[in-house]
Amino acid sequence: MTKPVVLLVDDNNEILDFIESNLIDLYEVVKTYNGMQALEYLKEHAVQLIVSDVMMPQMDGFELCKLIKSDVELSHLPVILLTAKDTLQARLEGLELGADAYIEKPFSPKHLKMQIANLLANRNKIKAYFANSPFAHVKSIAHTKEDEKFLEALTQIILEHMQETELDVERLARYMNMSRPTFYRKIKAISDLTPNELINLTKLKRAAELLAESHNIHTVSEIAGYSSVRIFVRNFQKQFGLTPFEYIHSNKTKT
Repeated sequence: MTKPVVLLVDDNNEILDFIESNLIDLYEVVKTYNGMQALEYLKEHAVQLIVSDVMMPQMDGFELCKLIKSDVELSHLPVILLTAKDTLQARLEGLELGADAYIEKPFSPKHLKMQIANLLANRNKIKAYFANSPFAHVKSIAHTKEDEKFLEALTQIILEHMQETELDVERLARYMNMSRPTFYRKIKAISDLTPNELINLTKLKRAAELLAESHNIHTVSEIAGYSSVRIFVRNFQKQFGLTPFEYIHSNKTKT
């Protein structure tokens, strides 16, 4: 199993080496020396989390965080800010810009490791719940407004083209005005699914809505773009752990 990738951003080599030595057992660590370098790295590579100093020349950590959280291609990334600024104003500024955690220097390596582990674990739980529950809305995996807008637009496009058998990564990326590699990285990072898996999941969630509204299984299978009811039933059960028939029955029992 590959280790999650943590991107470090700090202009102090000693601090970078210190943090790396404490994280290397659990994470793949990439070191960059300023915000500009970090952004250049993020254009081409996938990471799972960013740890950045605040006080840096050229671009400080606040500006870096702001740019990451407002960029649709990067906004899903959790950001931890490290700073010697021990003031409420500095903490509020970091959190207002979308930082997921704010740690004051000098900090405990154990505290940093715990923050990283908790952020990644919580996101993984949310992704798993979204994938396995027919009821979980796509907004549940959005961590920023940019993520929310991206996911809503993507869901709308999938639903509009639900019956097109040729709807694939290439076509979906074009609809979203993104390059295929960037689109693939974004979907994988935000949902833990491939674009094709997300297309199928979106169809199945829509099917679950229709079943809950008392549409029959044959009709729902057709609307969801499946070539046969058998394949639809198999996919529904594999995704949600119960057949469409069981799902209908459970909804009737609840109501």
